[in-house]
Amino acid sequence: MSSVRPAVLVAALSIAISAWGARRPAQQQDAPSHAQPMQKHATDNPNYVIGAQDVLDIDVWKEPELTRQVPVRPDGKISLPLLNDVQAAGLTPTKLADEIGDGLKKYITDPQVTVIVSAINSQRVYILGEVTRAGAYPLLPGMTVLQALSSAGGFTEFANSKKIYVLRQDKGKQEKFPFNYKDVVNGKKTQENITLDAGDTIVVP
Repeated sequence: MSSVRPAVLVAALSIAISAWGARRPAQQQDAPSHAQPMQKHATDNPNYVIGAQDVLDIDVWKEPELTRQVPVRPDGKISLPLLNDVQAAGLTPTKLADEIGDGLKKYITDPQVTVIVSAINSQRVYILGEVTRAGAYPLLPGMTVLQALSSAGGFTEFANSKKIYVLRQDKGKQEKFPFNYKDVVNGKKTQENITLDAGDTIVVP
């Protein structure tokens, strides 16, 4: 159980929350209409590297004033009371929890911090061509080509669903993977329904 130094924490927390609140934009920017809904525990991978636009659940045990959900800003940082700006992008959730805990030791005895990635927005795939909603989509864990295409609202009347392909950059070289939609949905050529990597582009001619 944490033992808080009441006078120090209350005064510091009051000042930090006021300053932090004053810097917050009046209105959060709306998410793109095609964005996937936020998912609790979006990833349980301990090696996941946090990126800009991810959403994090920060939990400080027994300290509700410090527990909150925060987005990772484009500059890779998050804003927290008492600590102000904390670098999050490039760290794993465990490493970030350690960094936050170290910073809070000035105000809390033995802080216990947990960081959970509740929405993955930094890793994206791109769907181009003859689909209803072309654009960038969050890459969910284990997402396949078929699952990604389902997010794009279906094909236009001009789409050639037999000639879809995935473009991937690997070590500076571009790879091309064919995807025959009709065959895959009919249980044929299921090996073409590959698991996507961040940055992959699906082209529907």
